Amino acid sequence: MNNFYSKCCGAKYTTLTSLVANNCPRHPNGHSKGKHMLYEGSEKSKYECKLCGTSYPTLSSLTSNNCPRHPDGHSKGKHEPAL
Repeated sequence: MNNFYSKCCGAKYTTLTSLVANNCPRHPNGHSKGKHMLYEGSEKSKYECKLCGTSYPTLSSLTSNNCPRHPDGHSKGKHEPAL
């Protein structure tokens, strides 16, 4: 069975249809101001931020924490998952 993950919040869905049909609480436009976007990487034992290299055991824990090297400024945005 394949799982589908949200790029911005790490939410897990069993179908792509259900993923893209729901609002994302961490959407770049604001809280629930857009639908989930697909994380296109594979399921892993740890997920790394493409901006700073920090790793977390789950995609949701990675995307819920602030990144010290975010383009908007020090800790002014969340970690972004590397593929």
